[in-house]
Amino acid sequence: MAPVTVEPLLAAGPTIVIHTFAALGALVLGAALYALPKGRRPHQAIGITCAILLLTTALTAVFITTDPSGAFSWIHGFIPLTLFGLFGIWMGVARRNFRQHKFAARGIIFGALLVPGLFTLVPGRIMHAVVFGE
Repeated sequence: MAPVTVEPLLAAGPTIVIHTFAALGALVLGAALYALPKGRRPHQAIGITCAILLLTTALTAVFITTDPSGAFSWIHGFIPLTLFGLFGIWMGVARRNFRQHKFAARGIIFGALLVPGLFTLVPGRIMHAVVFGE
């Protein structure tokens, strides 16, 4: 196995770099949110930062296409999932419905970060080249 290299990512252009780092940041912060006490200032600050990173990830994904015509692929279906998830998280807090907030937060971490993140590791994709050096 070749060493991990960021060259394929950097060669892909600024939109993909921003998208990738926002997604990775949201993943790290999302994991931290599970470990921290809920409802405290650190949870709130990290949660807001994570939400901004998730929004950045979704918005930059709109501009990422591999089809020469610019058509969206099936993976773009995660964009509305992310936006609806963020809305659900926000509504849960606004209504002080922390059960809804928790459900939406878990859904977005697993359904909008982990699942599509795993699909980025298939051969032929940029992150596969980054992680596996191929």
